[in-house]
Amino acid sequence: MTWRVTRLGRAYTGFRRRELDDILPANLALGTRRARAAILLMLALPGSAYLYQGEELGLAEVEDLPAGSLEDPIWARSGRTIRGRDGCRVPLPWAGEATPFEFGPEGSHPWLPQPASWRTLTAQAEARDPGSMLSLYRAALRIRREHPGLASDAFRWLPGPDGTLLFERGGGLRCAVNLSTRSIDLPPDARVVVASAQLDGHALSPDCAAWFERPA
Repeated sequence: MTWRVTRLGRAYTGFRRRELDDILPANLALGTRRARAAILLMLALPGSAYLYQGEELGLAEVEDLPAGSLEDPIWARSGRTIRGRDGCRVPLPWAGEATPFEFGPEGSHPWLPQPASWRTLTAQAEARDPGSMLSLYRAALRIRREHPGLASDAFRWLPGPDGTLLFERGGGLRCAVNLSTRSIDLPPDARVVVASAQLDGHALSPDCAAWFERPA
C-alpha cells in the first residue's frame, strides 16, 4: 500500500528515507490536503490510474506499532533501527466503533493492530460524509467515467500563475493545481465540477486542486 497522507505531510516528500521519519514528523492535516489535490491531478491526466488500498480512506501510516508486531525484513536486517513498511499494511477499517472494525469477526485481533482513532475513518463512516476522502474519490471517479472530455487522449498545457499547474482535457474540462503558497483565482466564468477543498468564491487555496469548465 502507499500512504499519501503521511508522505505528503512531511517537509521532505521525495524518495522515502525511513531512517529520517523520527526527525521529520508528518503534518497529517497538510498531508491530507495535499493528498486530496494529488488524486484530482492524477485522475485528470490521460492514461490508467492506479489506486492503492487505503488511499481512498485517507488513512495515515501507523508509525507507532508495537515493536513485537513488526515483521518487515528490514526491521531485522537494520538491527531493529528501521521499522519498515508494516505501518502501511495495517488491515483496513470497514465499519463499527472498535477494532477489528469488521475486518474480521468481533473480538478477533488482526495481525497488525488498528488505531482506535480509525473509528471515524471507516468505509462506513466516510460513505456517510460528503466531505470525506472516500466521497471525493467516488465523485472524481464517477466524473472521470462519465465526462466525455476524459475519455480521449486530448491534452494541452495552459499558461498559469507561478507555482501552479493548469491543463485542459477534451470538451473544455480543465484541471488547476495550486502548488504555491498563496491563493489563485480561477476564471470568473469557471464552473467548478469538483474541488479538493472548499473554494472561497473563485479562489483556489494552496495545496488544492479543482476541475472546471468554461463557457464555449
